[in-house]
Amino acid sequence: MAIDATEKPLGKVFTPDYQLSIPSFQRAYIWKRENILQLITDLQDACQSPETPYFLGSLILVREGECRYSVIDGQQRLVSLSIIIAALRDLEHDEEWMKLLDALIVEPGDKLRGIIAQPRLALRERDAAFFREYVQEGNLEALFDMSDEDCASNAQRNIRANTRQAYDTLSLMSEEERRRFASYVVNMVTLVIVTTDDLDGAHRIFDVMNMRGLPLTPSDVFKAKAISGLSPAAADLYSARWDDIMDPLGDDASRIEDFFSYLHLILTHTPATGRLIEDFLTGCLQSYIDRHSIESFIDGVLAPYAMAWRIIDRPSDTVLPDTVRGRLESLCDYRHDEWRPVAMWALVHSYRSLGDADSVFQRRGSHSARPGQSAADALEPHDRQRLDDILRLLERVTGMDTLNRRNAMIRRGHAASAIRDLDKGFPVHLVRGLSVSADDRAGALVRLHGEMQGDPELIRLLLIRANEQLAGARIPRPRSLSALPIMPLANYAASSFAGWDDDAHDYWMYRLGNMALAQGNDEQLNNLDDYIRRRNRLLLRADSRRFPLTSQLQDFNACTPQMVEHRQAETIRLLADYWDIRYDENHRDLTDNTPERLAVDAAKPSRGSQRVTIRQVVAAGLLIPGETLVWERPRKGERWTVTVTQDGRFRLEDGSEYTTPTAAARAAGGHSAGLDVWRRTSNGEKLSDIWKRYRLLGR
Repeated sequence: MAIDATEKPLGKVFTPDYQLSIPSFQRAYIWKRENILQLITDLQDACQSPETPYFLGSLILVREGECRYSVIDGQQRLVSLSIIIAALRDLEHDEEWMKLLDALIVEPGDKLRGIIAQPRLALRERDAAFFREYVQEGNLEALFDMSDEDCASNAQRNIRANTRQAYDTLSLMSEEERRRFASYVVNMVTLVIVTTDDLDGAHRIFDVMNMRGLPLTPSDVFKAKAISGLSPAAADLYSARWDDIMDPLGDDASRIEDFFSYLHLILTHTPATGRLIEDFLTGCLQSYIDRHSIESFIDGVLAPYAMAWRIIDRPSDTVLPDTVRGRLESLCDYRHDEWRPVAMWALVHSYRSLGDADSVFQRRGSHSARPGQSAADALEPHDRQRLDDILRLLERVTGMDTLNRRNAMIRRGHAASAIRDLDKGFPVHLVRGLSVSADDRAGALVRLHGEMQGDPELIRLLLIRANEQLAGARIPRPRSLSALPIMPLANYAASSFAGWDDDAHDYWMYRLGNMALAQGNDEQLNNLDDYIRRRNRLLLRADSRRFPLTSQLQDFNACTPQMVEHRQAETIRLLADYWDIRYDENHRDLTDNTPERLAVDAAKPSRGSQRVTIRQVVAAGLLIPGETLVWERPRKGERWTVTVTQDGRFRLEDGSEYTTPTAAARAAGGHSAGLDVWRRTSNGEKLSDIWKRYRLLGR
């Protein structure tokens, strides 16, 4: 069995030297939005040190022929990197940059050298054509226009969701930042390529690389450095002390790295650069070593902040005051955790000797305090109001960052700014990292008014917040809680929703007013196209009826546009009140404003990957009322024509009208990718290219 291992930058992997394919026996693409978001965030961090390579692990390949390889390990990263590059290509304006990015994921071919034009990575047979057509070949607009029902597998749904996530995240960068990011990914992100000509041997290599050997964690490195300067007796004592502090944090290396990264931010007011070990040793630990006071670091810094980390991980298991637990539990609802350093600072600076307060996790009345210290002193904040204010404002700014799609660098910047001002003793209301600007407020309200398609986690969070604001208290949540649509996605024309026209249905389908919290998942509403039956199913369980916005449905025997509009307005008002963004500096109620009026006040509004409508494109002058588009299928001898109407619809030759290209394509020929099939009769331009031009106008 011949084995070869070489380290190469990504730009040397996505070349004609490696024609990669995923064998049919491999699992499907399973990465979720949070996985690809974490990858982009990690690469953004690493990009801040452009001369330092970023090692992305190993690829295990089986040689199948000249330049052809099967991927045994590395599929998730390769697919995700291809998605990131495809999003960068779609966001690019410069033709040369677009061609360079395109060549990374699609081999352009070279007749002279006998190289065939084809994608550099082929997925399993079931998903290969989907990935090639929509991601590798650049039909992202058609992908964004799809719904989950248009995807034939979970892998395709993951591809769609992750492409939207990558596009949204990268679209928040400036053009210069994206190009620096792209250059870093291509030239400085490295992989160890392990190749063999034996499948069994490849699996043995995989087992060895993944099952044997445990690399040192940052905690191991820092502990060794810290203990090395102590006397033998002190070294034994504080080595055990270090282990006692760190062991309860678990053995997940990435979480331990996050802890030290955030501790570095707290102590230096500077986010880590991607070189955590070097940064922490020089910026945090070295000064204690130089002063021969490493004991004070372990007892006075490491211990209390590790305890704060544990409290944040399990706030409901603590005996801290109800308000503190509630605030922390609310913060834990967010998918991002850059708020953690501020919460850690607030806990450490609010509880005396937190590092010794193991009783935080014990039952009330059973805790023991240090000699000379009462349990009440250990577990009662010395400034309850300041702690509550910090956590309340921290949750508010975290909510604004989430709604405004702030990237991880901005969120960490907010945390660093907040801790810097708190360390200076600023009053909480003057702490810059905890403030919300008029732009932030307006942008958040615009997002609340808009479509929420493709982000069920955010919809669920928003509905929880709105329901709890209406209830005036935290509501116990069932194990399985989903945000489900009141209206059916399809077949509504033949049901109790028949009075809805296409425009109203499409407008409200993915907005908050059409969503309700219920125990269970969306399968319980499958095949229910009648409002009463859907409502009764939503209200079936007592755990669902706990949520007042869901319970209100029993007061309506019909679902009308006016009812959904009322729910939308009420939900937005509740959320605006929850985050205290309802009124401006002149005490004017911003929820009375239209989204268009709010958008004027929002800084750099970004459309991201949100679905574009025919009406928007017509209003922008990129489609002209009266012009025709055609969809031809020469092999089947089929040809359909649509006319663009004045009010932003597609009219088929039979007179039926549709508000989306996909709906028109489905009605004509049963095809779901409407943006990919319709072309201008005047010049053959693809509809997806027109949609992309419209999206670029918004940036």
